[in-house]
Amino acid sequence: MEVVRRLILLAVLVTSYLAELSLTESEGKSNCTASLGGTSMSEVHNAMILQLNPDENCTWTIERPENKSVRIIFSYVQLDPDGSCESENIKVFDRTSTAGPLLGEVCSKNDFVPVFESSSNTLTFQIITDSTVIQRSVFLFYYFFSSGTSIPDCGGYLDAFEGSFTSPNYPKPHPELAYCVWHIHVEKGYKIKLEFKEIFLETDAYCRFDFIAVYDGSSTDSGLIAQVCGLTKPTFESSSDSLTVVLSTDYANSYRGFSASYTSVYAEEVNTTSLTCFSDKMRVILSKSYLESFNYNENNLQLIDPTCRPKVSNVVEFSIPLDGCGTIKKAEDHSITYTNIVTLTPLSTSAVITHQKRLQIIVKCEMENNSTLEIMYVTEDDIIQNQNALGKYNTSLAFFESNSFEKPVVESPYYVFLNQTVFVQASLHTSDPNLVVFLDTCLASPTSDLASPTYDLIRSGCSEDETCKVYPLSGHYGRFQFNAFKFLRSLTSVYLQCKILICDSNDPQSRCNQGCVSRRKRDISSYKWKTDSIIGPIRLKRDRGASGNSGLLTFCNAKESPNQPFNSLHLFSFMALVLNVVIVGAVIVRHYVNRRTAYKYQKLQNY
Repeated sequence: MEVVRRLILLAVLVTSYLAELSLTESEGKSNCTASLGGTSMSEVHNAMILQLNPDENCTWTIERPENKSVRIIFSYVQLDPDGSCESENIKVFDRTSTAGPLLGEVCSKNDFVPVFESSSNTLTFQIITDSTVIQRSVFLFYYFFSSGTSIPDCGGYLDAFEGSFTSPNYPKPHPELAYCVWHIHVEKGYKIKLEFKEIFLETDAYCRFDFIAVYDGSSTDSGLIAQVCGLTKPTFESSSDSLTVVLSTDYANSYRGFSASYTSVYAEEVNTTSLTCFSDKMRVILSKSYLESFNYNENNLQLIDPTCRPKVSNVVEFSIPLDGCGTIKKAEDHSITYTNIVTLTPLSTSAVITHQKRLQIIVKCEMENNSTLEIMYVTEDDIIQNQNALGKYNTSLAFFESNSFEKPVVESPYYVFLNQTVFVQASLHTSDPNLVVFLDTCLASPTSDLASPTYDLIRSGCSEDETCKVYPLSGHYGRFQFNAFKFLRSLTSVYLQCKILICDSNDPQSRCNQGCVSRRKRDISSYKWKTDSIIGPIRLKRDRGASGNSGLLTFCNAKESPNQPFNSLHLFSFMALVLNVVIVGAVIVRHYVNRRTAYKYQKLQNY
């Protein structure tokens, strides 16, 4: 009986403890209250206002039987501003649980309006809060959509100097459940000024329902400039040459939408004039105030070819191609000079007199010795002013997959097999069709600083390696191929440096047209421009059949065989291993025999 009583008492204590534990867990667990919807939602569209408590851990799954994707928009998020993203966040997962792929994470540190799209008809999101007692609120709405369908005039890419765009159907009511993204990109050196002529969207203090989001960059991951709605006419300016505009609408209360225009704004301050030389053009910038000081404006300007007109923003810009707008090209010795003239003339002149100065701006870009010398002469009644700057031709060096040179290798490092054929192309990016690229010298090194040891692949236009093949001249491209190798006692990385010469293709005596010449004859020829380009690293893939133990390796053109016989080093290693096994075996056998000899069986005596 004593045993039974003790068992009953133990059962009562265990039951009481489990009940207390269950009560504690229930009290600490949050209700995860939402004004609309539940933990599993299947409506076509829905909205939720979540009032969150401390120590929340809630999960919702959105699903629908139809084969459509889910788009969820967190248009208003108020979380702990001092909390970390690790302890307080919203995580969105593809598919039916938190075990699915993570689509993204939201926390108080985010500077964008979070929008996520599923790959199928299900999506899950989880909200976790920390222990801080603070007001938290999240507004979200979601809807299902077919990824193959789109709304006309809903988003796009705008890359003109200036332009305009509107919401779909403007000025009629905008469509419901629209998500439109416009990417605006202008020329480098400019910013974007965006002006909304009208915004007529649903009014809300936090712009939770229908809104426009403006981002300072090329995507919605860029910094958020503003989220606007209601009736307003704001103006925004980017900090770079890219801007992104988003229109998001829900399923109710459609209005006129918006109308907007943008223009390019030159980023740098120009008091008078400036000149920049590029590989394919000259850029001349003139300050409007400078022109006004002579009683001129953009309508008074013209180039040698008067049909080439300037672009006008906060400045006046001539973008002059090196092979157009009357540009004059002059090649001499080791340089090429491109010249054009900006002339300022009165709109109406008398045949006898004029009260305005005749102004000429002579612009020159001189390509010489790995640089571009920019010269601008301003003549004001026989007064000449000079401005100088520096620049260079735009060249590049890249690996390609085959001798068609159509697909460049994008991964870095570039992993190859020992003795694999490697294809290399040097490119000149210019609009001048009368230039040609020549590979004068290409050398290899195991380090990126081209330190010793080095190995010549091409020297004075001549192949120095038996596997190296230099292709004939091909306009703006210089090409060659060689078989991959490695350096002894070094890492398996190989870097290439090529000296590129650029010549006038119309000059039969140029260095480029002479091809391979001996070093002593090299000084006789001439080139117009030169530069050094580095590419790499090339790294070898692991290959047990390859060996590199006899100096700098160069190989024949045969492809590498995946099954090669043992070489002498492998054979020596194998024989040494066998000999060690035999010696160890002999020692063990001898030790065992000695033990048996020392402990012989003895016959028991009878007592």
